[in-house]
Amino acid sequence: MAKELFEIMDVDRRVYEEELNSFLPHKIIDIHTHVWLKKYRHRYPDKPKRTVSWPALVAEENPIEDLFETYRLMFPGKQVTPLIFTSIIRSDDCDAQNGYIAECTRRHGVPSLLYAFPEWSGEELYRRITAGHHLGIKVYLNLSPSYLPTGEIRIFDFIPYHQLAVLNEHKMILMLHIPRDGRLGDPVNLAQMLEIERSFPDVRVIYAHVGRAYCPEDFGNAFEVLKKTERLTFDFSATTLDEAIYRALDTVGPQRVLFGSDLPILRMRMRRVCEDGNYVNIVPKGLYGDISGDPHMREVSGSEAQELTFFMYEELRAFKRAATRFGATPDDIDAICYGNASKLLRETGRALYGESLMMKLV
Repeated sequence: MAKELFEIMDVDRRVYEEELNSFLPHKIIDIHTHVWLKKYRHRYPDKPKRTVSWPALVAEENPIEDLFETYRLMFPGKQVTPLIFTSIIRSDDCDAQNGYIAECTRRHGVPSLLYAFPEWSGEELYRRITAGHHLGIKVYLNLSPSYLPTGEIRIFDFIPYHQLAVLNEHKMILMLHIPRDGRLGDPVNLAQMLEIERSFPDVRVIYAHVGRAYCPEDFGNAFEVLKKTERLTFDFSATTLDEAIYRALDTVGPQRVLFGSDLPILRMRMRRVCEDGNYVNIVPKGLYGDISGDPHMREVSGSEAQELTFFMYEELRAFKRAATRFGATPDDIDAICYGNASKLLRETGRALYGESLMMKLV
């Protein structure tokens, strides 16, 4: 008998059945998932290093079958459809990783995004998107020019104007993880978010992780500034701060907020705290190896460790608290978990490929 992908413990069953099962709709779309194969992974790390290291402790790879199995284990009785994209650094076999995503779209009928490089021309970007039957692109700050210090990277350094013009012309999705130490509250980020909204109104922008607002110190005056926007959306992937999710709901409304997970890292067994603006993942002692040098990780043992459940469930607990505070209706919950994403994916697919896109589960 094959070993399960990960263990479901009594605490997990209790949290799901008592807190989440009846709260969540039957059909769910997860707008933010990473799928990749380790055989295409880098042999040598990128320099300079621009990403946190702890997510690599959760999974060496996440083939599409593991993603589906994760949903089966974590969401019994639910039907979950992912929007998938890969996870890349420059030393990966990037064409193979993106090719695997396109293969998953063809084989399983799941919607997907291309992981895009900023140096591609507009013509090359469009060719790659349509060749893979993707709905748009995922971009990330680690693909910015290597001479830029991490703290000085701007949004337009890894999603340039000429690529935004292509996305705008064809009404495609842009999944955007914003840069800079100030995160959502950074004034440069906010200025460029508003510029995208103004200059590229038909790009379907999703700001991941509520703009990386993991702690209250990450907000700044962002929610006041973004109140004037009409189109941008947030996903709350990998966010356990209910205040951030509530502020997103209060700022843009439930029709512009999306459930996303950031799997596979949401398989981590943890809870999160904020300390002086730094998020810390509290995990069971020994479960993730040596974490002594990571400022975002801390171990506990005994009864405290036994009460730790999945990152996924902690995110959904935070969403439930935020939704309750906001006064979200059952229709709002359904929209956030399913309806908003379904409309987004269908409209994008229709604009790009006509009525019949391979999204049979959506």
